[in-house]
Amino acid sequence: MKDAVGVLTTLFENNRNLKNAGPMAKYMKSHFPFLGIKTPLRRQLEKQFFNETGILKEPFHPEFVQELWEKAEREYQYAALGYMEKSLKKLDKSDLPFMERLIITKSWWDSVDVLAPKPVGTIAQRFPEVMGEMIDYWAVHENMWLRRASILFQLKYKQDTKEEILYQYILKNADSKEFFIQKAIGWALREYSKTNPESVRGFIDSHKLEPLSVREGSKYI
Repeated sequence: MKDAVGVLTTLFENNRNLKNAGPMAKYMKSHFPFLGIKTPLRRQLEKQFFNETGILKEPFHPEFVQELWEKAEREYQYAALGYMEKSLKKLDKSDLPFMERLIITKSWWDSVDVLAPKPVGTIAQRFPEVMGEMIDYWAVHENMWLRRASILFQLKYKQDTKEEILYQYILKNADSKEFFIQKAIGWALREYSKTNPESVRGFIDSHKLEPLSVREGSKYI
């Protein structure tokens, strides 16, 4: 995988833009340095990388993701997320502990909000037993980002949403004063309301939620 990481690093370094890097880091509250490669160009470079290396034709490589996760600039984590998005069909329940490590490492909304509904959501939909085996634990974990992931992993399930689990995880976090938890609750309810507005309305009306969660969750009902 070092060869693949080297190819991607060369592509990204050749497009480093210091003028963009500062504002991009500022937007992310200076949690991470940036190369200054904006999303449209980054996606073009990723596509070039995938075509040149053929990595998408191979089995899923967690070590490739790990190497990118360890690199300083945030675009490398975005590239890792892009690779995982294109490898969803290859994921197995055995990959879930790895996703947990990614969620709690270099954590911020931009990575967690991809990891939760995409790789984690895909694994949990294919192997629903992981909800009881692992995601139940996330919902009450001391790590706020794992709790956020437990609320958001069903975000794209629509009619396949396991409503009881969604509401259970929300209630376990309903009194949280953490902005990112309150926002996740509202987002999850808002998304599910597109499928089952009556259920969401009833849930909001019958439970005490933080005002931010209610406001966000009620937008479509």
